[in-house]
Amino acid sequence: MELLILIALGVVGWLARRRFDALETRVRLLETRLDATGGAAEPAAFPVTDPAATPPAPEPAPVEAIAAPPEPAAEAASAAAPPEPAPVPPPAPPPRGGLEERFGTQWVVWAGGLTLALGGIFLVRYSIEQDLLGPGVRVALGALLALALLAAGEWTRRTERLAGVAALPTAHIPGILTAAGTVTAYAVIYAAYALYDMVPPAAAFLLLGIVALATLAAALLHGPALAGLGLVGAYVTPMLITSEAPSYWALYLYLAAVSGAAFALARLRLWRWLALTAIVFALLWTLPGLDGWSGVTELDAHVFHVVAGFVLAATLLVAGLLYGPEPTPGRVDWLSATVLSVFVFAALLVTLASDQATPALAAFVLLVAATLAIAWRTDAAVAALPAIGVMVVLLFVNWPAVWEMETLLAPSGVTVDAIPNPPAVRTTLHLVLGVGFAAAFGIAGFLAQPRSASALMAMLWSGSAAFVPVALLAALYLRIAGFEPSFAFALAGLGLAAAYATAVEALSKQPVRPGLAAAQAIFATASIAALALAFTMALERGWLTVALALMVPGVAWIERRRPLAALRWLAAALTTLVVLRVGWEPRIVGDLVGTTPILNWLLYGYGIPAAGFWFAGHLMRRRADDAPTRAVEAGAILFTVLLVVWQIRHLVNGGDIYRQTAALAEIGAQVCAGLAMTIGLERLRQRSGSIIHNLGALVIAGLTLLAIVFGLGLFMNPAFTGRPVGGLFVNLLLLGYGVPAVLAAILALTTREQRPFGYSSIAGIVAVALALAYLTLQVARIYHGEVLTRGGVSDAEQYTYSAVWLAFGVALLGVGVVLRSQPMRLASAAVVALTVGKAFLVDMSDLTGIYRALSFIGLGLVLMGIGVLYQRLLFPRRG
Repeated sequence: MELLILIALGVVGWLARRRFDALETRVRLLETRLDATGGAAEPAAFPVTDPAATPPAPEPAPVEAIAAPPEPAAEAASAAAPPEPAPVPPPAPPPRGGLEERFGTQWVVWAGGLTLALGGIFLVRYSIEQDLLGPGVRVALGALLALALLAAGEWTRRTERLAGVAALPTAHIPGILTAAGTVTAYAVIYAAYALYDMVPPAAAFLLLGIVALATLAAALLHGPALAGLGLVGAYVTPMLITSEAPSYWALYLYLAAVSGAAFALARLRLWRWLALTAIVFALLWTLPGLDGWSGVTELDAHVFHVVAGFVLAATLLVAGLLYGPEPTPGRVDWLSATVLSVFVFAALLVTLASDQATPALAAFVLLVAATLAIAWRTDAAVAALPAIGVMVVLLFVNWPAVWEMETLLAPSGVTVDAIPNPPAVRTTLHLVLGVGFAAAFGIAGFLAQPRSASALMAMLWSGSAAFVPVALLAALYLRIAGFEPSFAFALAGLGLAAAYATAVEALSKQPVRPGLAAAQAIFATASIAALALAFTMALERGWLTVALALMVPGVAWIERRRPLAALRWLAAALTTLVVLRVGWEPRIVGDLVGTTPILNWLLYGYGIPAAGFWFAGHLMRRRADDAPTRAVEAGAILFTVLLVVWQIRHLVNGGDIYRQTAALAEIGAQVCAGLAMTIGLERLRQRSGSIIHNLGALVIAGLTLLAIVFGLGLFMNPAFTGRPVGGLFVNLLLLGYGVPAVLAAILALTTREQRPFGYSSIAGIVAVALALAYLTLQVARIYHGEVLTRGGVSDAEQYTYSAVWLAFGVALLGVGVVLRSQPMRLASAAVVALTVGKAFLVDMSDLTGIYRALSFIGLGLVLMGIGVLYQRLLFPRRG
């Protein structure tokens, strides 16, 4: 006991000495200033500065320009007038403290407070270990220490106030002492309850709550650190006290008092962090008792907790409402929106956990309606509308229609027509609340447009009015119709689209104001979304993808007439959503794709979105070549490629696009399609200059080149596989090699002087290689039949190879001369050189008789003709 008294007296004496030194320093500084001014009175608001710091010297007066001599009358007037006193420069701000100052004035204070608290705890622990004192004496001494610390904190606070010494902002000694006393009080009460059973649970709970509330009240005088300590202690107190029969009513009544005190303190001191911390704790305390989907323990108490928290927060924290702070017209206060959204979210959790029980559902509806009313009353809370709109939609998405028990006992047999069947599900409440929420958000969002003080307010109201009704219609369609075609829901979608269109027309007739164009664009987008949803509800489920894709050109068309950057990003987001949808199931409708070539669900599911994306990209590019435009254009290219690829696989594999095998027909068709699309993108790129068209052409060309080299050249080459190739001239060789050769040549000509020399050269080389392969394989088809590997090679076949190759080389030379293309002439030279090499390496050894002679005679004549052509036309000798 004596030790505690000595500690308290030492602390008090040390604090008193500190205050006396500060007061003495202030008096000396004031005397120095009075002597410097000759006894003149100083301004009332005289700052306290460090006596070691010298006041800054006044700045020299600016040198005036040389002017004409003053008039005599002016000189006399100036001589008669008393001289004006020189302006006193404002005092310089106190210098920023260095490391030593922070150590001596701040760090040691914090360490001292922590040491005092730990010292009290360690002293109690020592007494327990040594069994020096009984439990009652220990608790009493701890309580006395807590009271002594609290008294010391209050005494030092009053001493500072009377002395007029400014407190240090980060090391307030009275606040530290009070905090140490608060911690000690918590420890004493908890020890009396948990260690010694001296206090029953109810009394301990009450005492801890009193300490917490008193700490919050003391924070008005001692600052935010003590407020944080009191807040944490108040919300943690229920976790420290256990009871055999816990009562949620007692818990939530206590938390209501704590939340009210915290909100009031946050409002008085404008501590936003304190309000947010209290809201988070209040939300976390909603979770106990929510036993998944099996129900809620003491549902009424949970409902009271949510409603009481909402009322307290709205009353004290929402700007512009009752006791809340003053709002800024046309500005969003994110704290006001957050507090409302958090308690509505807590009501949603209770509603879902209770399986939409009537009290919880009623509380949720009440809080949503109250939030709409508050947002109508003050602009500060309008930002809460999107959040609660999403929560309303989540309620309906997770609210299944309840099956009637009578349905399981429905009549059958001969009595089926005599007794009417009962309804399968109960949907009345779903429909009533859905229509009510949709009307509330939609009508309020439309009527709030003329009274919106800024563009942001108009967009928030119109965005909520557009999103909530459409999303609710989709959620009800899911829960009631199960995504099956429903004529009634389709009619509802058409009616909603008509309502949004009417809103757009009405807004177009209003005077121009901030946000009007944005609101019109948002309502127009909602009209398109509702129309697309109506088509989805009336048609098969695969049309949902089509409907989402058709929204993209609709949004782009609206953006052309209502320029709004958000609409461009909306088009890009919808494009991404459709891409993700087909990535999840490329067949779109699963096994219902059908086996009909071309005219199947792949044409609708990919062709319509591709056309829509191309049109949307064209509209958006006319305004800007930005990221949303490129995203839509990339979607158009992707869907076009996927449409062609899947249709080819569907055609070749009998409707099974997932078949793991491949054939020459499929590879050849894919190569033809790839080259054709590359040519189209190259022509389009030359006109648009789009980087997406450029990258698309390069990517498709690269993939097609890989298919040519590995597919046609190696794995599917009929000269290696031995698979039949079909008819004599109209066969797979024409599809796999002949047509691609022509397309590759067209690509080389298209990119000539438009791409780097290497690009068009590679295309020309591929064209020559494919053409030579086609001619070679076609000769083999003539001699061997459908299976090219059947039988040996005759002299006539070898001679035919040489003759065909030589004719092909001469034809290439002629084309190169006509087009003045050096790469084409070089390709001709390569083919001729290949033919010469074959003649000397193969024909000389394999051919016999007349075929050997004819081979070399023909080759010689052709070579001579080529030489004459080069000498006369290409490189004539000059005289």
